Amino acid sequence: MAANPATLNSGDRPPQMHEGIIGWLRTRLFSTPLNALVTVLIAWLLLMSIPALFEWLFIKADFGATTSQECRASGGACWAFIAEKHRLILFGVYPYEEQWRPLIASVILVAVIICSCMRRFWRPSLALIWIVALVVVAVLMWGGVLGLQYVSNDRWGGLPLTLILSTFGIAFAFPFGLLLALGRRSNMPAVKAISVIYIELIRGVPLISLLFMSSVMLPLFLPEGFSIDKLLRAQIAIILFAAAYIAETVRGGLQAIPKGQYEGADSIGLTYWQQMRKIILPQALKVVIPPLVSIFIALFKDTSLVVIIGIFDLTQAAKTAVSDAAWRGYSTEAYLFIAVIYFIFCFSISRYSRHLEHVLARGHER
Repeated sequence: MAANPATLNSGDRPPQMHEGIIGWLRTRLFSTPLNALVTVLIAWLLLMSIPALFEWLFIKADFGATTSQECRASGGACWAFIAEKHRLILFGVYPYEEQWRPLIASVILVAVIICSCMRRFWRPSLALIWIVALVVVAVLMWGGVLGLQYVSNDRWGGLPLTLILSTFGIAFAFPFGLLLALGRRSNMPAVKAISVIYIELIRGVPLISLLFMSSVMLPLFLPEGFSIDKLLRAQIAIILFAAAYIAETVRGGLQAIPKGQYEGADSIGLTYWQQMRKIILPQALKVVIPPLVSIFIALFKDTSLVVIIGIFDLTQAAKTAVSDAAWRGYSTEAYLFIAVIYFIFCFSISRYSRHLEHVLARGHER
């Protein structure tokens, strides 16, 4: 039985230098001469950079300038540029008077994603919610009905387009990746060979090459008079690319499941798909939550690569805002603005994955 700290005499107590804040500093930051040197260097860099950065970002920043010359005279960040160009950055070249539509569409997409992350919504009705939400988003973005002006998708851009590409990319790549992972572990030689060839081929090339292929090469193989929209081609390339990485991640989770789980499922007479759905896949997916989330975060950021095929995503919208002759020279502010947007979404995904890991691990806690 552990001794009561109140009954310990001064000779039995641990030294103060090993407990509390002093102990933490000593063991974490100054445990060795090398750690102490690195700590001092990092502290010096922070002391030199943070005050200057804070001064540029806030103290000397201009929030209300009406011209570029006024902003430049302040000597700090020109957040008036963001106030002037935020609609172009967020919505691209979507018609100015109709930009309330992509705003509502983005809110709907984010709301449905948040609902999907809550366990109380994990029921069959969630699929109906998604269908209704996607129909509403399509009506808002395209228009042409209910008195809404028609807007072709070559005028979509900014944050709504980034959300659409990433949401559909994850939604379709995940089940496709599951099938590929199961196919690679299949006992049927043809299915296994096709899955292996596909996974290794796609993982062996960068996403940029797939986007170029979908934009330049794919139309050459289509029948004359038949074409696929450029945005749809880019979406397909993103789905195919992400599915290969998801497949390998899920395959690792399947290999981590003990053989006894498969034998137990066979012993109670479950079919292959019943085994996968009820026993194997739930355990495998729980194991690979961190790498899966990393893939989702990377996919959300990789949607910025569609700029190379002329799609007006968030990055291209910021680049266009910077190219305005009246506000030229404020690329730092523009890219900081979209960096904050990317950070908010990626950090939220990361925090949710940690929460999900904690919730699913409760059954194993002692």
